[in-house]
Amino acid sequence: MTYDFDEQPDGQQPPFDLDAEKALLGDMISSRRSTEDVAELLQPHEFYRPAHETIFRTIVELHSHGEAHDPIALGDRLEKNGDLTRCGGRAYLFELVNSVVISGEARTHAAIVHEKAILRKILEASTGMARGVHSRQHSPDELIQDAYDTLEGLAGLTDAADDDLAVGVDIMDTVAEVVDIRENGPKEGLKTGFTDFDSLTGGLLPGQFVLIAARPAMGKSVLAGDFARYAAIRNDVPTLFFSLEMGRKELEKRFLSAQARYPLHWMKTKGPLDNAKIDKLVEAGKDMQSSPLFIVPDTGVTLAKIRSHCRRVQRQHGLGLVVIDYLQLMGGESLGRNDNRQQEVSRISRGLKTLAMDLQVPVVALSQLNRGPEQRQDKKPMVSDLRESGSLEQDADIVILLHREDAYDKETPRAGEADLIVAKHRNGPTATITVAFQGHYSRFVDMAHT
Repeated sequence: MTYDFDEQPDGQQPPFDLDAEKALLGDMISSRRSTEDVAELLQPHEFYRPAHETIFRTIVELHSHGEAHDPIALGDRLEKNGDLTRCGGRAYLFELVNSVVISGEARTHAAIVHEKAILRKILEASTGMARGVHSRQHSPDELIQDAYDTLEGLAGLTDAADDDLAVGVDIMDTVAEVVDIRENGPKEGLKTGFTDFDSLTGGLLPGQFVLIAARPAMGKSVLAGDFARYAAIRNDVPTLFFSLEMGRKELEKRFLSAQARYPLHWMKTKGPLDNAKIDKLVEAGKDMQSSPLFIVPDTGVTLAKIRSHCRRVQRQHGLGLVVIDYLQLMGGESLGRNDNRQQEVSRISRGLKTLAMDLQVPVVALSQLNRGPEQRQDKKPMVSDLRESGSLEQDADIVILLHREDAYDKETPRAGEADLIVAKHRNGPTATITVAFQGHYSRFVDMAHT
């Protein structure tokens, strides 16, 4: 018995193996054990021939209700459902049974059917990508994001079997890890240079999504720069800094100001300059030049671009930290016709958390707070002040709310101090950590260092 199949535009047929499909179905019809073995391994749509999809679904349905699915019983159910004729009739069900050369090979045949289904999905995805390019209706960033999402979904189709997900596979490794922690202490994360914060959190850990949030002019960018400088210059950790608000030169001057301890305004105005000052600037410049600090100034960077830059730096240099200044300025390539900005920020937030987990590096993103603090007598920010999306709090592993009293009251006795309010710390304690704000040097430092 022969059937016609759709062909590709180039005349080639998509990947499939009818013999494997027939042998698998014949084995399932003949053996409840075979059906038990493969019922959870395949989805009906993975069969190439529509009739085989219907037969598979019906066998699984009968089996799940404890009913027989021999050729007679299966034929009766197909007939009842109005599917028997288009599935080839009862004669075809017996043909399937007779196609089994060696019984008990259901898993092998299921693996072949699954593999061919994945190959067809890849072919379908690549064809769709080509259509997207030729349609000229989408930007390169949108096409890249769609391609990444599609391929990421396809990668999930090749996940290991449930046996590999069982606790027994790696539970003893976890036991050994706990013993090591009790004996030697937990492994340290990436240090930020702020002693009390590092003591509280253990440093920034691989896969963490860290949110630094504040009202404008509190020093978010300065604090993010401190994290980046300490990682790259002090600890030689490859760091990727995305600046959506400042150009490269402006950011480099801020870093130089903090590194050389020269006021930022001094670096932007004409005045006397002696050799000692030049030497100090050159030394700070050399420290930055030799560090693995990578700056991407892009006012409209998208999640797709960030992911692309990160993977390239990780591949070429290794990657230990990603900093994004700031989240609300990111472009929204996936904004749908009926979506609003809150939904888009939610997607960006989840995307950054996923990026951190995929790359196994901490991702630090800055975020604006709404006007809530200004409307309260106590100006200290709260997590509920996060702007545009509750998903930010949900996705973040650590939320740092940055607050300076002197931003509201110039006469406060706490002038020059800043609070790092660790308002959320997944699996860890929260606290308020006081640091010194040296705005003229574009940096925060430990109180003990003032």
